Amino acid sequence: MEITGLDWLARTAPDPAALREQWERTGPGLVLLPAGRHWDVLSVPGRLGRPAVDLLGTGARGPVLADFGDEYIGFLVPAGTAARWIGTGVRCAGEGTWIVVPHPDRRSRGVRWLVPPDGTGRLNDPVRLELALHEAAAELGDW
Repeated sequence: MEITGLDWLARTAPDPAALREQWERTGPGLVLLPAGRHWDVLSVPGRLGRPAVDLLGTGARGPVLADFGDEYIGFLVPAGTAARWIGTGVRCAGEGTWIVVPHPDRRSRGVRWLVPPDGTGRLNDPVRLELALHEAAAELGDW
């Protein structure tokens, strides 16, 4: 049986069946999922995050979220990364935090997937992400 992005996300919920029911009721609605169990989220300002997504390349990047108006771009990274991350202007969501997540297969207003989870469990590599963020900042020049 192939694991979908929805299956993968549902596994992180305290009650995966209830999460699936909620998504079925609300369509493209948003749900809260705990960070720090299977993944953390590193969020950077949109003007830095958007070019970093492109610099990561399609074959090497994991799930990426965008908030309302692309003000912040959130990269899903391995659990524990948030506790060790050192970086100015980076919001870290790890153990003990919750994030808003849209359905991976449906369009939603506001928070949405730039790169949806594909079910493989692939996450963004923190080292590659740091390099992409540095390169994006250098290209911006005034960062």
